[in-house]
Amino acid sequence: MGTIETPTADQFAEAWRANRTYLVSLAFGMLGDIGAAEDAVQEAYTRLAGAAFDAIEDARGWLTVVTSRICLDQIRSARSRREQAREVADIEGAGMAPIGPVPTDPADRVTLDDDVRLAMLVVLQRLSPIERVVFILHDIFQVPFDTIAGTVGRPAPTCRQLARRARLKIEAADGREGPVVNAPEDRVAAEQFIQACSNGDIAGLVRLLDPQVWGAVDLGPGDRRSGIVVRGSQQVATNVLRFFGGTTMASNPVGGHTIVLAFAERQLSAILLLTMKAGLITTINVLADPERNGLLGSQLKEVP
Repeated sequence: MGTIETPTADQFAEAWRANRTYLVSLAFGMLGDIGAAEDAVQEAYTRLAGAAFDAIEDARGWLTVVTSRICLDQIRSARSRREQAREVADIEGAGMAPIGPVPTDPADRVTLDDDVRLAMLVVLQRLSPIERVVFILHDIFQVPFDTIAGTVGRPAPTCRQLARRARLKIEAADGREGPVVNAPEDRVAAEQFIQACSNGDIAGLVRLLDPQVWGAVDLGPGDRRSGIVVRGSQQVATNVLRFFGGTTMASNPVGGHTIVLAFAERQLSAILLLTMKAGLITTINVLADPERNGLLGSQLKEVP
């Protein structure tokens, strides 16, 4: 029997740098809990460290499969525990606490509309574990059904049916024809934005921004800094890294808006709405009102 060629330190570091932000967003989409998502991704990398790296043709694909399987096991386990605590009908019928009106002004500050709430709550609550994983992988992260089949242990035609069933459930909850899923290029831009923030890469962040980009923050009605506008790619990038450099972030690629969620000590601290044009970010609106984000964060804890 030959020796297993595990990844070198450089190979492992590159796999971490290139794929971790993508995997955290994927796992968060499935689990709705940033701490659980980080733990799932950490476990996937632990398995990569002991794998035959020379036999892995696509590190991202391999890590996606492993992370998804870990998440599926966690969802099933959590759902089982919850069903022991209360009837399934109670889960399916549970309403969402109202977030309340969001102040708007000419600066177009970020709004938390029904799309955002559906993206983070209904998509997760209304689907069975396997429907959730198949929907997230295919409809959001563009993973082919043949790959998903190997991930969840179901034939590809069955995975197609599971994705269709998931869409119908979301449609029934939303009242519209099908879920609103962001364009792949917007999801990629969000991933690049998160990676630049995580690495403290100001040059990389500036490249993602339109030269005339502007940003504003809503810190709550009692904070006089709310609504102040910062303009220009260098100044906006500097401000973003000042507040979010090195923080844990995840994208929320459902609901028609390009949204990034920022977490501090595994608690939701800010919601960043990115407006895109011609492949560049033209505005960044930040909702960092502790009261509102605390409420939304508490709702996320109800998932799965």
